[in-house]
Amino acid sequence: MKRAMIALAGAGLLAAMPAPVLAQGNVDAEIAALTLRVQKLEGARAVKKLQRAFAYYVDRGLWDDAADLFADNGTIEIGADGVYVGKKRVHDYLEKLHGGQDGLIYGQLNEWVTLQPLVDVAADGRSAKARWRDLGMLGQYHKHAEWRDGIYENEYVKEDGVWKIKSVHLYVNFVTPVEKGWARLKPGEGLAPSETSKAMPPDRPSTVKYKVFPDTQIPAFHGPNPVSGRNVTETAR
Repeated sequence: MKRAMIALAGAGLLAAMPAPVLAQGNVDAEIAALTLRVQKLEGARAVKKLQRAFAYYVDRGLWDDAADLFADNGTIEIGADGVYVGKKRVHDYLEKLHGGQDGLIYGQLNEWVTLQPLVDVAADGRSAKARWRDLGMLGQYHKHAEWRDGIYENEYVKEDGVWKIKSVHLYVNFVTPVEKGWARLKPGEGLAPSETSKAMPPDRPSTVKYKVFPDTQIPAFHGPNPVSGRNVTETAR
């Protein structure tokens, strides 16, 4: 009888042994999931900080600081100006676009108001895409003043633990004189290649054919509808 009881107890212990192993496996999986979630949350926060820093630096003509935010092979594409590749080209394009000197020129207003962030970090936590609303207040004291409206679809990359801009792509909807306003624009009048892009041609042509106000264009969304999971596309007209 005693031997039978010992045998039953031993069998029970053997049957119970996988449970701690399974429990540890569950804990490891939960830790891995939480770690990934934290990485994505931290990545989204870093991307927002990065993009807002870019806007603030450009606001005040800090071209070196703005260019330093980019990866070595980073790109910038604004409206119909084409694509500029690499930190130096980003720096030189921004500087020439805004007066050709370090800092803003006297009386220059150059507000790149960046709103409505929609950030998606990749599953591995090493890259991200984000959509932003651009509102530009631009001009020169006693000379001219413009409004700009557009949408960013940008990409970011994490290199050696540091988040950097991989590409800035601003789909410009219109640029219009303040006194005229967008309601009085003629078709096609609100967007044209800048004098900078003519004097300093881009490294690559524009990646899309732009429609401008009063025509409508919805830049492609980088991610699906967060509820339905469907890709968001422009409605056919």
